[in-house]
Amino acid sequence: MREAENFAQSDEFYAVVLHGKVIGKIYFSERESGTYELGYTFGAAFQGMGYAAESLRAFLRYAFTREGVRRIMAQIDTRNARSVRLAERLGMRREAEHKALYPRKEDPAQFSDFYVYAILKTEHL
Repeated sequence: MREAENFAQSDEFYAVVLHGKVIGKIYFSERESGTYELGYTFGAAFQGMGYAAESLRAFLRYAFTREGVRRIMAQIDTRNARSVRLAERLGMRREAEHKALYPRKEDPAQFSDFYVYAILKTEHL
């Protein structure tokens, strides 16, 4: 509940709603020089059903055409194969791999590797 309240007060989080129920969230944060970072999380019951792809396609289109965004990037844990495939289906390309970048939530003593995926407005349109 506290997490939902924090998200509701932020301009960086967007709820994905299906039939009046929040099924996921999109994180979208400005970095610099027209670049924004994209993140997404969907409830386990709603994964693998196309909701994330549909939501993110629409969000990318909105960001590039209405908000004047130049570049969108995402950092994806290399262990998250489904998220990697989704980024690639959205037309994003892998730009980098960072080793031992962030501590793992389940074990902060271990660090995860992350891919950086990105897409330019000129590539999307």
